[in-house]
Formats: sequence, structure tokens, C-alpha cells
Amino acid sequence: MNDDRYGRDVLATDWRKPKTVPPAILEAGQGLVVELVENGFCGAVVGVEGRMVKLEDRRGKVRVFPLGPGFLVEGKPVVLRAPATLTTSRGKLVSASGSIAVTDAKARVARASRIFVEGRHDAELVEKVWGHDLRVEGVVVEYLEGVDHLERLLGEFGPGPRKRVGVLVDHLVTGSKESRIAQAVARGPHSKHVLVVGHPYVDVWQSVKPGRLGLRAWPTIPRQTEWKHGICAALGWPHEDQADIARAWQRILSRVDTYADLEPQLLGRVEQLIDFVTAE
Repeated sequence: MNDDRYGRDVLATDWRKPKTVPPAILEAGQGLVVELVENGFCGAVVGVEGRMVKLEDRRGKVRVFPLGPGFLVEGKPVVLRAPATLTTSRGKLVSASGSIAVTDAKARVARASRIFVEGRHDAELVEKVWGHDLRVEGVVVEYLEGVDHLERLLGEFGPGPRKRVGVLVDHLVTGSKESRIAQAVARGPHSKHVLVVGHPYVDVWQSVKPGRLGLRAWPTIPRQTEWKHGICAALGWPHEDQADIARAWQRILSRVDTYADLEPQLLGRVEQLIDFVTAE
């Protein structure tokens, strides 16, 4: 018989030669920066459609490539796959937010109501955990690029009974700039149709449980230090430019799979906003 149940003689080959490490398999999450092995094109993931991933380079050019092998992340080969948004619990499909997934509903036309968050990282985190729920409800999430623009944006948006606005802000604590802006909105002409809530963290990064990154707690950063740069420095991560900060965030975001990876102070506020903007 030619079939050797114990395999080949290991001494018949060069056993000292290092084994090839298979590439890591990564979800093509929003904002993940990847490089193509074939041509060196480098861009951030801005969407996944079917078996294709959309990448946007630093000049704003978007190109589409098939998911699978052929990509590099931080110089290491990876295989990209579509984000997994649903899991199974007790025989039922469950979304990343913990809600029972809706699989047979038709795509809902987007509501006039909106949820605004402070920045891109907030939007990406909300999409990763609550994306399924938001699509079922027809709720669009947009980012403000800073809460300082909120009152002007509300004036342009024109909230109303069927055009509600929910706003999620960072560092909503007594005496902060964010709390003063929230109080001004609550006293303003749009108060009935706008809800501003927030979490106590300096940045949404802190809403990810530190244990997911192997930390006992997030480092304390001096007030005079830019927080994200300070965090990267404290953790020994590159932080020279914005590309380093973007990679640091993707490293953090990759540790988030479901609501269980986030702090309750964020979870409750997002659920509150979804309820507010979907109330009939």
C-alpha cells in the first residue's frame, strides 16, 4: 500500500527551514487601512458590497477589489473577509448589539430623523455594534467633526416631530464644554425634537473595555497632552502622524465584536438615542 497513515519521513525534507505562517484573517471593517500586494495601492475600507471591498486612498479616490488574500496590514499579509454582524444564541440570530436579528424584512427607506456623533471613530464604532439595528429601523448616522458645530447644524437641519435628532457626545460631564452645549440645546427652539446624551469618557476609545486590549485600565493622560497621541505613547504604539492614530484606532476597533466589549455608559446612551429617533 502507498498510503502511509503516519505521513512522510520528516527527515526527508529540510526540517530546519522555518514554516510559512498563514496570513491572518481580518474583517474588512470601516476605516481599516490596507495595502494591495499586487500594485501597492493603499486605502481605508469605506464599504463592503457582496464579495467586493471599497478602498479610499488619501486623495479621496475610491477603488473596488475582491475580498480575500492579496492585502497587507502594517506590512503583514492578511485575508480580508466581509464583517460578520450576526451570531447565533439559543437557536436565534442575534445582532452585535444583542438584539434579535431581523432577516426577512425589506430594506427600509431612511427616516428623516438622524443620529449625530462627534467624529469618524464614534460613527465606526456605532456602525460595528448597532449597524444591523439601524438599517432595520432606517436610521442614518452622521458625524459632526466636533460638537462645536451642533447648534449651527441644527439650524440648517430643522428638526421636527418626524425629523428628530439624537446626538451622542464625548466627555459629557458637569462643567465641560460639551455639557454647556447640551444645556443650550435643551433651552433652545429645537428642544422637543432633539436629544443630546453622552458618555463620561474623554474619547470614544475609552468606551472599549480595557480588558479587550489586555489592559487593566486605560492610561491616564496629562491634560496638556493631546489624548490620542498620549494614549498611543503610553501603550508604546506609533503616534507620529494621523496615519498612526488611524492604525491605532483600527487596532482597538478590531477588538470589538459585540456590545459585551463596550462599557455600559456608552451602551445605554446609544440605545436611548435609537429609541428617541424611531419613536412614532
